Amino acid sequence: METPDREIPETDLAAILDADARDNYRMVLRFRDRLLAAGSVEGCYLNLFRSGVDVPPLFIEQMAHVILRNILDGVADPLQLRAAELFFREQKATIRDGHALLADLETVQMHASGSQYGSLGRLIVEAQGATATANLDVLDRANAALYWERESRHDTVISVTFGRAALDAFCRVMEAWVFHFSNVEIRIEPIRKIEEPRWAWHIGLDAESSAILNALWSGEEVDAGRMRRILALFRMEFADPEEMRRDIARRPVYLALASDENDVVRMKPQNLILNLPLRASE
Repeated sequence: METPDREIPETDLAAILDADARDNYRMVLRFRDRLLAAGSVEGCYLNLFRSGVDVPPLFIEQMAHVILRNILDGVADPLQLRAAELFFREQKATIRDGHALLADLETVQMHASGSQYGSLGRLIVEAQGATATANLDVLDRANAALYWERESRHDTVISVTFGRAALDAFCRVMEAWVFHFSNVEIRIEPIRKIEEPRWAWHIGLDAESSAILNALWSGEEVDAGRMRRILALFRMEFADPEEMRRDIARRPVYLALASDENDVVRMKPQNLILNLPLRASE
């Protein structure tokens, strides 16, 4: 602990009798060396995707959490803080009364079998039957302060349906994330659908939405069942179009958030940075 950057020779690791423990130490040291080489958490985060991910997903999620903690320091809006959890915690999606609801996946799995939050878990997992009458704490402007009491419990739900306050809060977090990494001002707004038949650029916020948008842009047919996985659509515009790629300057960029075949949302916030159509990256 006194010299966290000390070089650890392979002979020291070989002296550890337990093979799993040796592998774990190697993984942690590899991550440490990446952090030291990058000089910052942000630099390490980006370099992982540019040179090849060789650390567990948990490490990446924790880096995103640390970065967002810095970005959102001083933010008083609890809806933004709850929406930011999508960047580093998987969510379980369900549709209830026309609303696309997101609950923390780990919390749902922990309590789905029946405990203090069993009805919440069963509703999100099953989304049918008698459990559909369960009383959920869905955060909105009127009750957003609940988040302060329960943030570490990850047991609140948000709606990402068009027009809901949590969806706008999610947009503000995405804007701050892009500015923090790229120093580029953008504006992101929710939309009901993409009006352009042949749009210029899109960014999927997860693997499923990337695949769906790629298919639609290429003119492929996407069946209705798969299209229903799209939970939210967004339009991004640059404050200064001169910062965009020349071939698409002043054209909107479309974003999408989707759940997979198991109704799980696994956001890839790195897509917002790596796939941004910047002139500097041409």
